[in-house]
Amino acid sequence: MRIIITQNMTLDGRVEMLDNWFDPQAQDEELSAELMRQSANDDVLLLGRQTFEDFRGYWPLQTDDTTGVADHLNRVDKRVVSTTLTEPDWENSSIIDGDPVDAVAALREEPGRDVILTGSITLAHALITAEVVDEFRMFTYPVWQGRGRGFFPEDVQPRLQLLDSKSFVSGIVYSAYRPQA
Repeated sequence: MRIIITQNMTLDGRVEMLDNWFDPQAQDEELSAELMRQSANDDVLLLGRQTFEDFRGYWPLQTDDTTGVADHLNRVDKRVVSTTLTEPDWENSSIIDGDPVDAVAALREEPGRDVILTGSITLAHALITAEVVDEFRMFTYPVWQGRGRGFFPEDVQPRLQLLDSKSFVSGIVYSAYRPQA
């Protein structure tokens, strides 16, 4: 399986949402279609505990979601990395309580399509540092936050090769990259 990190971020590369710049329901039709196109290749959604709890407290309750995101998140195989969570309490969810880098490296060797990690900044940074990520997908919002954690850890300066890019009427720009050796 390929390990892919997908993040929403600001123009200054911040993924930590300290201000109110992201609304999961405020997506134009093209952006929603792109997200669903990408989701069609997901076999596993990988999340850290905090992001998992945020998702679990929001998405299962969205009964009138027209984007298809809630439906997809309820169906997909979700793996949450946590040493404190004992019951995931969300259908199709399981807990990874061991070393997350080892668990992801093992997932990478399994047959299948994509493992998507979103949010979960601490986990994302650990996987980036361990160099087990195959692709980076960035949805850049036309906002400057000026503070917060970035897409990449402070001490990592990757060289990337562009795979895909497109812009949406909302001003959001999507870019996909693969790490260069």
